Amino acid sequence: MNQPAGDPFVALEIRAPRGARTMNVLFEDGHEGVYPHELLRGYCPCAQCQGHSGPIRFVAGGETDGAERLELGELAEVGNYALRLTWGDGHSTGLYSFQYLRKLCACAACVQDDPTTRSFSR
Repeated sequence: MNQPAGDPFVALEIRAPRGARTMNVLFEDGHEGVYPHELLRGYCPCAQCQGHSGPIRFVAGGETDGAERLELGELAEVGNYALRLTWGDGHSTGLYSFQYLRKLCACAACVQDDPTTRSFSR
């Protein structure tokens, strides 16, 4: 009998080493998501970055253009469904649901073209 593959929206392990520029998430179904910090920051889903309506699109630069804007200072789980990322410049208003992170994955199997050209519905 085949075992179910696991829930694609349940994160088992999150790795974001200090000083690295990539976060990795291992999902229950075995997929390992790859998230360059530039992509995470550019697709921050908060209203400050994306406005209050329309699709979520990549926003280059963010609030500041310094290196600290891509330094991931902290990450915290929000319930069992999302992460709150706090960037080096203090920005921390985006909640990244595990479902959203799965769609945002930038591994070779998930992205065939430029990942900054995608858009996501709210």
